[in-house]
Amino acid sequence: MTEPTCSAGFVRSLLDFAVAKGAAREALLAGAGLVESDFADLDARVAFARYEALMRAAKALTGNKALALHFGEHVQMADVSIVGLIGRAAESMEDAFTQLSRYVRLIVDVPLEGENRFEFRRRESGLWFVDCRASGNDFPELTESTFTHIITPPRLAGVPEWVREVHVTHPAPAYRAEYERIFRAPVKFEQPWNALRVEEAIVSHRLNLLPRFVFGVLTERADAMMAALETEGSARRQVERLLLPVLHKGEGNIETIAAKLGVTRQTLWRNLKAEGVTFEQVLDELRHKMALEYLAARKVSVHETAYLVGFSDPAAFSRAFKRWTGKSPSEMRG
Repeated sequence: MTEPTCSAGFVRSLLDFAVAKGAAREALLAGAGLVESDFADLDARVAFARYEALMRAAKALTGNKALALHFGEHVQMADVSIVGLIGRAAESMEDAFTQLSRYVRLIVDVPLEGENRFEFRRRESGLWFVDCRASGNDFPELTESTFTHIITPPRLAGVPEWVREVHVTHPAPAYRAEYERIFRAPVKFEQPWNALRVEEAIVSHRLNLLPRFVFGVLTERADAMMAALETEGSARRQVERLLLPVLHKGEGNIETIAAKLGVTRQTLWRNLKAEGVTFEQVLDELRHKMALEYLAARKVSVHETAYLVGFSDPAAFSRAFKRWTGKSPSEMRG
């Protein structure tokens, strides 16, 4: 698959939640290598690595190690994603789970162990709802927020308690008591899967929280978004992937990248144009994001940052940075 991504709306919902919990918005953006323009289109895609960085910055700046659990507990997907609305328009809990698995890539598109993100699996112990995301321990915060995003809306809709047991693959954190409070069921850590054992009768529980005709309208729109996701930014992503390792060498030009892709300069130009961008825009925005990331990490100087993002002249870098942010690199570092 291509680079893991998530929707800009989902990323912004975490940003807004962290700000509401006391974190400084500018510090969060800098810590994640994001800028406000990343959220101009909430259906746009943001690299999942940025979301990970934002979550970690949010936990650090709020001092709340259980922030991912609380994010899922308090932020409703129906408020930030069409996927949440589709769940509310589903006929039953089973239908809602089916639609979630069908469209979850619109929220978060990450590597899977199989074909589907979510599956029901029957064991001797009962019926389990399984998150088939690969390498869950690399970022357990997504498991935390995913499961709390899933269980909270049914409770608010008056659905009887339906989670009987929770399994997660990661070790127990210091805030494990928050798991017990939120899930209201036994939680076992360091298990072979990330899964919820559910009350079987709940699967057929009727929902219809929105008029049924809304379901058709929403799924038609979601299908179009899924089709766009298959091809969205493909040329741009390839260019960014190839630019990153050569930025500091000053080899970030369209001829070099086209050659690496095995296409002509004109073909690459046309492919990018079809996606609504130019090579210069991709290069400029990548430099901007990487500069923010380097400066936020505070491990390199301003001059070193200029070099790393492809500027041989520090003054030219300062002018570009002023254009990007309205501030000088030194001001941004504080």
